[in-house]
Amino acid sequence: MTIKYVFLVSRQGKLRLSKWYATTAQGSKEITKTIKDVSQLVLQRKPKQCNFIEHRDTKVVYRKYASLYFVVGVELDDNELIIMEFIHRYVECLDRYFGNVCELDLIFHFQKAYFILDEMVMAGELQESSKKTVLRVIAQQDETEAMENAERGWGDIKYVLCLGVARTAMLTVQEFRQSLTR
Repeated sequence: MTIKYVFLVSRQGKLRLSKWYATTAQGSKEITKTIKDVSQLVLQRKPKQCNFIEHRDTKVVYRKYASLYFVVGVELDDNELIIMEFIHRYVECLDRYFGNVCELDLIFHFQKAYFILDEMVMAGELQESSKKTVLRVIAQQDETEAMENAERGWGDIKYVLCLGVARTAMLTVQEFRQSLTR
């Protein structure tokens, strides 16, 4: 099973996430054209129609969740149902991580959506299908990121706002640390 690309598109046709695993001869022009063509095909389809389309030398499998279409391009001989299950598993991971995921979560925290996708797919091959394993790795990554931010003196922004210590934007890190020790 070789995944060529994964992308998310809104009902309005706006691209929300895009990851390509196959190289193209013409580069970004061909990628842009493929996204546009496949998005138009998917958005025009009625809800009762099949979720599989053949586009050029690729089988396109898509699924709609709320206002987003999750689109995956695979080889023509790949199993569509496995891809449907992969899409569903990806959405479940996003949902567990964000807690009832919505389009705005993917817009403002797109890097986390990419991290989750990267944990599940590597070089176009499905690597991890366990939700628990994926979410555990993402939680470890969040902890590491929080530790690095603390080492840099950035701290946890939510913590600062909750305490009300940083009343002005001009408060420096040293002043903030001094105010905590008083």
